[in-house]
Formats: sequence, C-alpha cells, structure tokens
Amino acid sequence: MSEIPYKIYLNESEMPETWYNLRADMAHKPAPLLNPATLEPMTAQELGGVFCEELVKQELDETTPYYEIPQEIRDFYKMYRPSPLVRAYCLEKKLQTPAKIYYKFEGNNTSGSHKLNSAIAQAYYAKKQGLRGVTTETGAGQWGTALSMACAYLELDCKVFMVKVSYEQKPFRREVMRTYGASVTPSPSNETQVGRKILAEHPDTTGSLGCAISEAVEVAVTNPGYRYVLGSVLNQVLLHQSVIGLEAKIAMDKYGIKPDVIIGCAGGGSNLGGLIAPFMGEKLRGEADYRIVAVEPASCPSFTRGVFAYDFCDTGNICPLAKMYTLGSSFIPSANHAGGLRFHGMSTTLSQLYHDGFMEAISVAQTDVFEAAQTFARVEGILPAPESSHAILAAMNEAIRCRESGEEKTILFGLTGTGYFDLVAYKQFNDGTMSDYIPTDEDLQISISKLPKVDK
Repeated sequence: MSEIPYKIYLNESEMPETWYNLRADMAHKPAPLLNPATLEPMTAQELGGVFCEELVKQELDETTPYYEIPQEIRDFYKMYRPSPLVRAYCLEKKLQTPAKIYYKFEGNNTSGSHKLNSAIAQAYYAKKQGLRGVTTETGAGQWGTALSMACAYLELDCKVFMVKVSYEQKPFRREVMRTYGASVTPSPSNETQVGRKILAEHPDTTGSLGCAISEAVEVAVTNPGYRYVLGSVLNQVLLHQSVIGLEAKIAMDKYGIKPDVIIGCAGGGSNLGGLIAPFMGEKLRGEADYRIVAVEPASCPSFTRGVFAYDFCDTGNICPLAKMYTLGSSFIPSANHAGGLRFHGMSTTLSQLYHDGFMEAISVAQTDVFEAAQTFARVEGILPAPESSHAILAAMNEAIRCRESGEEKTILFGLTGTGYFDLVAYKQFNDGTMSDYIPTDEDLQISISKLPKVDK
C-alpha cells in the first residue's frame, strides 16, 4: 500500500449519516439516573422539565444502536466536517519512534473544539420543540462558545454560566460567546438562589462546573420556554460525539489501518466517548480488540482516585443522581489548575465500561501536560487545547515506550481543539509560574465523605 497521506480527508458522501449509541452493545448498562427526592429512576416526564423532549428519548434509550442524523444537522456539519485524521509524521520523527501516531483533529471550526458536534444537535432539538432559548454551564469555555454559535445560527437565546476562575482567566473566550449573542455570567453568581447559597457558604470560591450546572438548571426550570443543555457527561452527548470516532474509523478502514491503542482526554467524557465509540462497539461485540486509555488531570482524578457511586452532578444538589466515578459533588479543583477537565465526575457510560475493565485510566501532572503541548506545537504546527494535551502527553509516552521496546504500535488519539484562547495558561507555563497541585487523600475524603447515601 502507498504511504499514508499526512492528512486523510473523507468526502462529504463518506460522512456518517447516523450517530452510534454505544449503550446498545453493553451487556451491563449504565445505572439509571435517580430522582434525588424519591431515589427512584427518573422518568421521561420528569426529565422533560429540564431537557428537550427528543434529547430525553436519546438519554434514556439503551437499545437503539443507531440514530439518523437529521439533514439540517448534517448540513451544518458540512461547514467543518469531515474533520481530518492526521498522521503525525513530524512528531514520530521528533520522538524517533517506530510507532505510527494518528490524531483526529476537531479544532477546525470557529468554536475551536469538538463541542460543536453536540451543540448544534441540542440547539436543533430545542428549536424544533419551539423553545425560546437554552441555558448551560461552561468551564474552559469551549462548550459555551460552541453552544453560542449554534444558538446564533438557529436564532435561540443562550444563557451561559461560566466557572468564575475561567471567566477571569479566559476573557477572549467569553467575548466570543458574547459576540455570538450569548449572555455570560461568572459562577457562582447572585443571579440564582443556589448561587447565592454557595457564595454565602464559600464567599471566596473560584467556582466549579458543579456550581455552574446548578445555576444553569435553576434558570432553565424557572423560566418558561427554556431548557437546560449540557456539553459532556450525558448519554445524549456521547451519542452526538460518536461522529468523531465514526469518521476516524471510516478513514482508517479506507487505508487498512487498525489502531492498537486509542487515547483520549477525560473530563466528563464527551470527547473520549465520541472517539472510542465504534472501536469500543467492536470490542464489546467481540469483533476486534483495542487498548483504550482515558487520560485525566492529577488535580481532578475522578477515574483514578474517585469512587464508583451515586452522586449529584451539581454542587447545589438539585440535579438527578448519577452512578459514576466521582470525587464528590462538593469537590472544587485548585484555582491553579488551568488545564480544563474540571468536572468532579465522569459519564455513567464510561464509568460502567471502566468498572467492567474495558478501558484503563491514567492521571498526569499539569506541567508535564503543557510541556507535551509545547513539543507538539513546535513540530506539528498546531497550538493544542490544554485538555487535548493530556492525550498528547500519553500518546508521546506510549510512542517513547515503543522506541525503547522496538514495538511498532499504531496509536490514535483525539486532538479535541486548539489552545489559542488558553494563552494565559501558556504564559504561566512559559514564565515558569505554573505549578502542579495534586490533592491528598485527606483532601478527597472531605468531598467523598459527603456522597449521598443510596442503597442501589
């Protein structure tokens, strides 16, 4: 076979026409969301007060393997999809490795990340339902940016609660959201009852995704014509993001490439779940085997140091309970943590797969992540998002092990987006002022000890 191109582009006719629902092939399904008042599984009617009707169906569906992507969404995707699968020839040469390294690049759109794949889907279903607008939270700002774009395209109102530390560190991401018409509020805020409660208890808090989720949900359920949308964690989001892995697999199959190792950064699970979906499906069906690695920050290590238990998805404890790997809903990462992936828990689907041994997880230190990002930027020509750089570090380390052992593995990782709005963090790294913070067991036990008591 001829040499693999530097970039593999699919034709529009090769784009996936369906999303893949990974849960349909899981023998052990993720545990259901529970009503926090009754501790009984949430019904579609109950979830319909928070989420759009069609998204509730997708959230609860564990049997339908494929969902047709509506033509309107496919037309929007064509603005930036198919996204390229890139052979990292320059990185391979730099590392002097026999490994073959590929990355699926999701940063070639204005939002700068993979988040737009689900943002347009969720906004589309909100518009189709006749809603006025949606509310959401955002951490690093990628999801908020993507949703503001999608809402502008569909003429929906968009209210974003942005984690306070990110609001202050990333003003340009905030201004992109405002340019697209979204209102952006630092969280916790005085605009909601739950925000005022959190501020009263923790007046100096820098915020967390859990805080911002609480505020966004409160605004959604108290304003007629609004629903809440979420950029990660939920089953519906992993469904939409499966377009990443489906495209990657089509491109690899086209050239007869089979990855040995698939690596993705892990915060709530949207990118990781989307990238691995079709490969994990083959693994679950016994058709092929892959080593699948989740990479998370050592400062927010829900997989590697959390517990598999029911927990609230938000700090205000108003959302349903989800069984997941969690550090406790009151856990707030240190303010010096600039690398994203700040959520205290993990997708219920990915948590179940990890618990059942279908994937592994590692945690990495922040300064090591940015060192890998710098190396990648210098040889591959893309300034990567800090979140993506967790996967870059793990892929580089795997390639170095191949150099030392002489193994010729094929590595695939997800490059979720670009880091051009994360230059405050890059400045800290370049100035030598960036530090690593790894919570102690005692630190984690404080929040883990507050987990709700659920006998399920």
